[in-house]
Amino acid sequence: MIYVNGRYMEEKDAVLSPFDHGFLYGIGVFETFRLYEGCPFLIDWHIERLERALKDLQIEYTVSKHEILEMLDKLLKINDIKDGNARVRLNISAGISDKGFVAQTYDKPTVLCFVNQLKPESLPLQKEGRVLSIRRNTPEGSFRLKSHHYLNNMYAKREIGNDPRVEGIFLTEDGAVAEGIISNVFWRKGSCIYTPSLDTGILDGVTRRFIIENAKNAGLDLKTGRYELEALLTADEAWMTNSVLEIIPFTKIEEVNYGSRSGEAVSALQLLYKKEIKNMIHEKGGRAWRSKR
Repeated sequence: MIYVNGRYMEEKDAVLSPFDHGFLYGIGVFETFRLYEGCPFLIDWHIERLERALKDLQIEYTVSKHEILEMLDKLLKINDIKDGNARVRLNISAGISDKGFVAQTYDKPTVLCFVNQLKPESLPLQKEGRVLSIRRNTPEGSFRLKSHHYLNNMYAKREIGNDPRVEGIFLTEDGAVAEGIISNVFWRKGSCIYTPSLDTGILDGVTRRFIIENAKNAGLDLKTGRYELEALLTADEAWMTNSVLEIIPFTKIEEVNYGSRSGEAVSALQLLYKKEIKNMIHEKGGRAWRSKR
C-alpha cells in the first residue's frame, strides 16, 4: 500500500500520468530515510534538504512535518509493520503540465510515498570499497540534488555489480575522492577525520551532516576539502554513511586492507549515532506516541 497525492492505494492501482514532467524531463526529487519504532530519524534535516531542492526546481509544495508523520503512521498501519522499523521513500515530482519543455513553475506536483519493512539484522555491518573507472559527473546546477537524474549512479552500479557487500567509490574528473554510489565517504588519519567537500559535486548527505556536526563530541577534528585517492588509501580507517545503512566501515578499498587497523573513530561515531536514535525514540515514545496525539 502506497500514498499518492492524498490517497492510499495498492501498488497495482497507482497510476502516474505520462505527462508528468518528473517522467518526461526528470524534474523531481526524493528523500530516503529510516523509521525506528515508527519515528523518522533526522527528519527535520531531510525536510530541509527537500525544501531546498524543491525551491531550486521551482516546484511549489509546502513540506509539512505534521502531514509526513501522519502519512507514515498510516502507511505503517495499513502495511502491518508492527515494529515500526522501515525504509521510507518520499518522492515529489513536477506533476502534469501541458506547456512542454519550457521554463515554468510547477504548482501541482505529484507526491508519492511508500515504506518497506526493514530487518536491521539483514543490513551489512561492513563493506568493501572499489574505486570506479567511471567518474562522478558534475551537478546539473550549482549543487547536487537528490533528484531523478540517476544515470551516473546506474552506470557505476553496472560497473561493480549488485553485491550488497561492495560499494563503488567515485572520483572527480581531476582525480579527487568524491562519494560512493549510495553513500558519502569518510576516513581518519591520526586524530583527524576527512571527507570530500561539496565542491567535488557530491550530495550533501544527512548522515554526513550528522558526523560533521558531532565529530568533536567523539574527540575528533574534522576537515573537508579536495583530496587525492592516495589520502584515502593511506588512512588509518575509512567508512561510508547512508541514512538507511547508517555508518558502515570499509574492511578494504582496492588492495588496502583496513580490517586489521583500529576502528576507533567509526566505533565512536556509531555509538553517538545509536545514542541519538535512542534519545529520539525515548522523547517521542515510539510509534504509539504519535498514534495517540
